[in-house]
Amino acid sequence: MDVERLAAIHGALVSRSPFKDGEVSGMLLRREGQPPVIGVNDTHPERRQRFTIAHELGHLLLHPGREVVLDRPVRINLRDRASSMATDQEEIEANAFAASLLMPTEMLRSELLNLGPAIRQDPDRCTVQLADVFRVSTAAMGFRLINLGLVS
Repeated sequence: MDVERLAAIHGALVSRSPFKDGEVSGMLLRREGQPPVIGVNDTHPERRQRFTIAHELGHLLLHPGREVVLDRPVRINLRDRASSMATDQEEIEANAFAASLLMPTEMLRSELLNLGPAIRQDPDRCTVQLADVFRVSTAAMGFRLINLGLVS
């Protein structure tokens, strides 16, 4: 899945740069009359950046954002360590959106069946191999497999 192309289809610009707060993975900035901007911390691994773009795209499509007043009102969503813990309903939804986009259920089940039986029986090896196939972090794949009930 080319998440940057998908973001562009939805009118968003993806901007990569190092963030002063290294804990922040990304943000979505919406200003009236301008295209939304998905900011991505480019010091993070490529696979995390892909998930971050998908996560912020989820916010763009699902949530209005929080208004912040700088020189004029803007709406912003941030993805940081707290977002990854998914305690806020919007963060849970954006994480679920990103996981579904990058690791679609039926494709994941199909790839799982293509793994040899020895790998399928080893949750760690299974997670690593599938993370490589879907170009996501092992943590993201691990959560996805558990959430779908495909591993314990």
